Amino acid sequence: MPIQSTSALKLGPQGAAVNVRFAFGKNWQRFLRCLDEERIVDAETSLCTLLEVENLKGKSFLDIGCGSGLFSLAAMRLGALKVHSFDYDPQSVACTEELKRRYCAGAANWTIEQGSVLDPSYLSRQGQFDVVYSWGVLHHTGDMWQALANVIPLLSQGGGTLFIALYNDEGLQSRLWSKVKRTYSRWPLTRPFLVLAFCPYWLVKGLIVDVVFLRKNPLARYGRSHQARGMTYFTDLLDWLGGYPFEVARPGEILAFYRKNGFELVNLRAAGRGHGNNEYVFVKRQGG
Repeated sequence: MPIQSTSALKLGPQGAAVNVRFAFGKNWQRFLRCLDEERIVDAETSLCTLLEVENLKGKSFLDIGCGSGLFSLAAMRLGALKVHSFDYDPQSVACTEELKRRYCAGAANWTIEQGSVLDPSYLSRQGQFDVVYSWGVLHHTGDMWQALANVIPLLSQGGGTLFIALYNDEGLQSRLWSKVKRTYSRWPLTRPFLVLAFCPYWLVKGLIVDVVFLRKNPLARYGRSHQARGMTYFTDLLDWLGGYPFEVARPGEILAFYRKNGFELVNLRAAGRGHGNNEYVFVKRQGG
């Protein structure tokens, strides 16, 4: 049964800006069926590794585009003082509410809402946070650069930490993938054909990389150990194939943008030559 949200949800400005959009929430509903303790621990470890902390005790945590709610849950279990989760997609909001029901029922310090990172009036009511987290979200809003600017006032003046992940710009390949994603999201009848066309491509590519270059068991790619963030391989594949709107950026562009706005880079995990996410951790300079 699909998860139904109990919230009264209204669509924000992203609905007016973009007519074609992938239903991320439906994908996250499938993911929740296989969520277990080990995946939650993987998410906690991933969060601590990039933030270079042991826990989030005494910290407030904002999860922009909370998706399944997994990382909001991880923040709660890491001792965050306050967690606020929001997503544009009502079904993603419902997934996060379901995780709260399962693991943190009645927790007054975890709030969940439908909202848009492109809606200034919504953001202005949220206050400021010690950690603002948005993994693989802002490039799906339909206005990535505006979204990147909108998160800045949400950071605590006392040196708040911003953790974002954005798709790497691969030039022509990225432009071609954008067309594939738009087709997948706009025309449901094409989806089985696109899955049949591209899944074998990814499987063969992964096999070659694992056997020829990495010299490891190719089956490990599909197990939990490969998914360092607690995600599942095939959930990520569908997310990639259908993820539209779709924008990309080179690391230099993101670094220049945030330096100009008073931030210092403290950690970067680059995707290299590939279609993955570049993961950035910035700290807001004092008085920035």
